[in-house]
Amino acid sequence: MDVKIKTALISVSDKSGVVEFAKKLSSMGVKIISTGGTAKKLSESGLDVVGIESVTGFPEMMNGRVKTLHPKIHGALLGLRDNAEHKAAMKEHSIEPIDLVCVNLYPFEETIAKPGCTLEEAIENIDIGGPSMLRSASKNNKFVTVVTQADQYDRVIEEMEKNNGAVSAELRSDLARIAFGLTASYDSAISKYLNARSGVEYPELVSIALAKEASLRYGENPHQSAAFYKIAASGETSVSSGTLLAGGVGISFNNLLDTNAAFELVKEFEQPAAVVVKHLNPCGCAVDSDICVAYRKAYEGDVVSAFGSIVALNRKVDVELAQTIMESYSRFGKVLGASGFFAEVIIAPEFEKEAIEIIRTLKSWGDRVRLIETGPIDRAGIDASEYDVRCLVGGMLLQKRDLAGWEPDVLTFPTKTKATKDQLEDLRIAWLIAKHTKSNTIVLVKNKKAIGVGAGQMNRVESGLIAFKQAGEAAKDCVMASDAFFPFPDNVVNAAKAGVAAIVQPGGSKKDDEVIAAANENGIAMVFTGKRHFKH
Repeated sequence: MDVKIKTALISVSDKSGVVEFAKKLSSMGVKIISTGGTAKKLSESGLDVVGIESVTGFPEMMNGRVKTLHPKIHGALLGLRDNAEHKAAMKEHSIEPIDLVCVNLYPFEETIAKPGCTLEEAIENIDIGGPSMLRSASKNNKFVTVVTQADQYDRVIEEMEKNNGAVSAELRSDLARIAFGLTASYDSAISKYLNARSGVEYPELVSIALAKEASLRYGENPHQSAAFYKIAASGETSVSSGTLLAGGVGISFNNLLDTNAAFELVKEFEQPAAVVVKHLNPCGCAVDSDICVAYRKAYEGDVVSAFGSIVALNRKVDVELAQTIMESYSRFGKVLGASGFFAEVIIAPEFEKEAIEIIRTLKSWGDRVRLIETGPIDRAGIDASEYDVRCLVGGMLLQKRDLAGWEPDVLTFPTKTKATKDQLEDLRIAWLIAKHTKSNTIVLVKNKKAIGVGAGQMNRVESGLIAFKQAGEAAKDCVMASDAFFPFPDNVVNAAKAGVAAIVQPGGSKKDDEVIAAANENGIAMVFTGKRHFKH
């Protein structure tokens, strides 16, 4: 059933496009009711506007806290036009129906994001009348059109112009569905803020507000559907906050997972660093004073696994770095006989325009790579309150993010041989790589470059054997990191055979004495961190 729009109530915080929208409504004979600042803006634009107080018979009061919370507003929205009792009540109380509500809400999330925001300021930006009107209008979408965002204005006007001022039931229902999502998301943000202020980490009820960013071609596999959602209030530099630059093909579900894994690891380093990720695990990682050298070392760590990988960098991609990336892919593509050799994604804080052109013009894959620009990496802006969420069938597990890194003040050194300054730097890098690698994991690093990674094995010994095999002769005098303690000395014995000079691990095993003895027997320096980094 189409419903002709005769009366509209407009009350918006974000006034983008609202004057044009209201003028088009007015040109089709729609009476416009409005409140406060919105009424002032519309009147100044030359529109004939009915003030809300003229409808309710009451002035706006309590600093604007009470203006639309009135039977003449909610009766006008909730009244069923095909219900005799409702129609009689509306007539008895002189309630004129409202056919369209255009409301967006007080900017609560923007307010609390401002430095120094007080509780009083936050509370004053909790909208009450707005969500109430949206819910009333949405409940009665059989007769009322509810508009919540500027990008809906044209959709409504186009339909009204085609249907002699009327809006279809299909559009009204769709807009109501979106409005209920908006009010739920809004309440989630308020709940999150109040829980955080009260120090409640795991409240009785949890809602996580997400906004759809894009539909994806498919999920992990082609038979699974998928979409990408963002946490609207997150201010952290991340894959989610990044911008997918023009060009390349659409990004996939797996691309986003892998890109997040790569970028979160590269964010760990203040020095120029490069990370190469495949199937959520780093197959290359290196640190250097020169970002081009760091990239080359990271990529050459495992050129076979780097086919179709994700590249993450913590420095701007300029012309020199773009040329370095292109040269390495071309050179190793020929060596490996890979005619279509490519990277799936390159993510970095910034891309120079000329660098983008260099990447795009490489034959066979330059037009396929996705480029994501994140802006400057701000370690101080990391959101420690954000949950790490894991899904179960019928439920979810929530935990705090693993933000522990390299903590020099809590390290202990249980072996006779002590790590040198250079070894400690390599141990730091290995430890941070292990943190971002699937358990069980063993990571080998030499000269600030990952040379062997054993990941995701059911036992740590097997992870070690994979890492040693990958490193080969380069393992001599390298360092090794284990994401969790050694329950037996076997990994240390194998490390000694491979030529490992120093090991970092959490410690805490019942057999630490045996593990330390094995290290002493083989002249290996060992460092305990006191924390583990399981990653399932």
